[in-house]
Parts: sequence; structure tokens; C-alpha cells
Amino acid sequence: MNDSPLHVLSGRYPTPVISTGIAGLDDVLIGGLRSGHLYLFDGDPGTGKTTLGLQFLLEGVRVGEPVLYITLSESERELREVARSHGWTLEGVNIFELLPLEETLKVEEQYTVLYPGEVELSETLKSILKRVEEVRPKRIVFDSLSELRLLAREQLRFRRQVLALKQYFAGRDCTVLFLDDRTAGEDERDLQSIVHCVVRLESLARQYGSKRRRVEVLKFRGVKFREGYHDYNIRTGGIELYPRLVAAEHRTTFPKRLIGSGIDELDALLGGGLNSGTSTLVMGPAGAGKSTVALLYATCAAEQGDRVYFMAFDEDVAMIRERLEGLGIHIDHLLQAGKLVIEIIDPSEISPGQFVARCREEVAAGASLVVIDSLNGFLAGMPSEEYLVMQLRELLAFLNNQGVTSIVVLAQHGILGQGMSTPLDVSYLADTVLLLRYFESAGEVRQAVSVVKKRSGYHERTIRELKFGTNGVHVGGPLAEFQGILTGVPTYTGAKGPLLSGADHEPDKR
Repeated sequence: MNDSPLHVLSGRYPTPVISTGIAGLDDVLIGGLRSGHLYLFDGDPGTGKTTLGLQFLLEGVRVGEPVLYITLSESERELREVARSHGWTLEGVNIFELLPLEETLKVEEQYTVLYPGEVELSETLKSILKRVEEVRPKRIVFDSLSELRLLAREQLRFRRQVLALKQYFAGRDCTVLFLDDRTAGEDERDLQSIVHCVVRLESLARQYGSKRRRVEVLKFRGVKFREGYHDYNIRTGGIELYPRLVAAEHRTTFPKRLIGSGIDELDALLGGGLNSGTSTLVMGPAGAGKSTVALLYATCAAEQGDRVYFMAFDEDVAMIRERLEGLGIHIDHLLQAGKLVIEIIDPSEISPGQFVARCREEVAAGASLVVIDSLNGFLAGMPSEEYLVMQLRELLAFLNNQGVTSIVVLAQHGILGQGMSTPLDVSYLADTVLLLRYFESAGEVRQAVSVVKKRSGYHERTIRELKFGTNGVHVGGPLAEFQGILTGVPTYTGAKGPLLSGADHEPDKR
């Protein structure tokens, strides 16, 4: 990150913008936090508030600022254990531990005339302010406000104390993070009205797989932040936050070109190949050859020197390699050269935001072709179809704006005839739709391919036979002698069928 602080205008004077230590969060906050204000980060236990607070302070240490962590709920030992779990050292971080001493827990030491809170809150705040005067920090983390709230006993008294703290820090050029575990319920709105910015961390349990964590900025005075939910993960090394993608913010100019498959007849169906900066949906029933067709374009582009990113939800690298070697195509040299990057995605362990972030990382690394195989696997990792469509739309638009060609594989339900259905209608999002079908002929099941949509130029409207075998992939001529191929049970109208000779079909070509 840039060490020199950004500045924004606040009234007559510029306000420095400081980094939170989390790149994705800085992006959501349009640069970071505005220096000298109070901020509230609230969330249930396990959402990463302590980790976030430590990252914020460690960023301050990195740029040479004095920092202070005031802990009222965790011991210094526990904080250092958290730091070690992330591979951090807390050198340079001043820790002020305010936990009840063992002596104060004894019966004879309990207050009897005054409420304990009346004494303890006052003494606690005096201790905190004394330590602040000693350290003179530029960054402070209070962990957590729920402890101060309990000491105050009454919401009005608690609010007054927070206002007093706000006034105290106002002239000290100190940025303060309040961490809260949301135990106050509806009463926390009083606190939200006091602070400059409110950020909420949430943890959502899924019926299967890991939890999904997300963050939302509820308010940020005077700043146009990125609204909505943004996914994040807690990993070794800290919090990784994935800002919600807005495709309109990423427009570029790029040269137009065609990407081929290495099979002239297939490219002829598409008017010469796939156009750069467009998206293609390859759809059809299970085993029709969808993944293989996508791999043809991926390997051909990689052979020509392009970087290809292939996201596989349904198969591993060994299965993909075996599939292609059965067709006479070898990819080991492409994998070793980094021209073909195959990543196996587990939908139960990845969030939608992380999925999009991985695509963006590969595009930044130079990928010119991105393949998602399959959308059915992506759907399994999303909370609802509605969110999937919105997420996918932004992703495809982003790839288009970057001049990246994208291929999305979608498996339809059913095999033949009227029983065919699509789990999710996303055909309107794609620039090109490549349709694969089974059809019956003379007691044999065969495969056909056609292009039913292409926005970016000419394409053939014919239906051709598609055949997979040990000698490669072949596309036949137009099936002009048949009527009703897309129904699965065509009617033969010619004198002699124009089908490709030799069965030699390879099974289970998705």
C-alpha cells in the first residue's frame, strides 16, 4: 500500500485517509478511514472483530504510528495467541489490559454501599485516559464496548460516556475503533448516531459447508462508500475482503480478434470462432460434450500463447487430463508453462464474492479466456438463484469490458425430447449460445451441435453432427436430411443420411 495518506475535503480543511490494513475494506470505504474520527465495527462472536482491530493497528505500526489496543474482554495472552495464529508479531502495539483482578472477585472485596458499576466505570475510564496520555496513540481499538455498557448499567449513562470519549478524542488527531458484539439489541442505534461510521460484520450458517461471512457499511458521514454486502474470509494472515463487483467501473479498450477451437467446422458454425470480449454459454444434457467443447477452445487458445483460466467445479485435473488424452490432446506442457491454469473449486467452501475475486485476480495476471465449468456447480455455492443471476451478470460484464472471452458451461436436466429443462435461465446474459443435443438415428444415439444465438456477428443456423473419438473431435456437415433433431427424435427426409461414419463415441462427454 501507498505510505502517503490520501486526503479528502471536509469543510475547509483536508482530512487524511488512512488504511485499515485490509485492502478490500479500503476499497469498500473508498480509500480507507478518515483520520481523527470514531468508528463502530459490530458483529456477533466469531465474525473477526479482534482480527480486524489487530490488522488496523499493525498497519499503523507499519507506517510508524503509535497505537494502542484497549482490551476489556480478552487478556493480553489471548490477543498474542490470536496474533501468532496469523503469523504476526505485536511488536510496536501497546496493549492495555483491563480485566478484573483475581482479588476483586472475592466476596469481601465486593462493593456494598455504592453500585459496583458506579465505581468501576469511573475507575475504568480514568485508567484508559491515563494510558492514552502516556502513549499518545494515532490509532486506538476498544475491545469491546459491551463491557463498558455493562459497567454503565443504564443506556443513558453509557451514551453520555461515549459522547464524553468522542469529545476527548476530537482534538487529539486520533482514529478510534469501537468493537461491539451487538448485545445491546435495538439500543445500539443510539451508539450508531454518535460515531462517524458503522460497519457490520455478519456470519451466515449454510446447511452444508463452511460459514459465509459478509460485511456491510451501514453509514459513513460525508463519504460515498460502496453499498451492499461484501463477502470476506478469515484466513491465516488476517481478513480477506472481496468488494462487490461493479462492472461499469472497469471499462477498457481492447483489440478485436477471434479465438478458435482448432476444428474448422465448429468455428464455421460460430462465424470464425469466439469474439474477444464476449461471453458464450455452452448448454446441453449430461454427457453431450459441453466440457470437452470448452476445453477445445481453452487448449487451442493456450497453444497460441494466451493465458487461460479454467474453473472446474465437477472434475479434478487428473480427470480433465485423461479426458483430453483420450482425444489425442496433451496439456501437461501448457500446465507447466502456466498458459493453462486449472483450479478445482469446492462450492461448499467458497463464497460468491471470493469466486468473483479469483476471476479478477486471473484477469489482472493476464488471462484472456476464462472458463466456468459448470454453472450448476456455481449455483450450488450460492444462497439463491436470484443472487446468482445478479452476480453472474456483473462478472460476465466485467470480463467483457476487459476484453476477456468467457465460456460458461450449463448442464440441462433430462436427456431427450420434451423432458429437457434448464435449472436456471441465463441464456439472455450470454452473447453466444452453443446448444448440444442427443438425437436418435437408426437405433443409435448421436450428438448434434448448433448455434442458437450470437450477438457479435454472423453465425451459421445449421445443425451439425458432433462426434468424439480416440482420433479426436469431428464436426460433420449440416444435417439437412433430418427434421426435428433438437427434439431428440428426428424424422429422416432424405435418400441417404449425411451422418459421420464409424461409431467410436467416447462416453460421458460433458
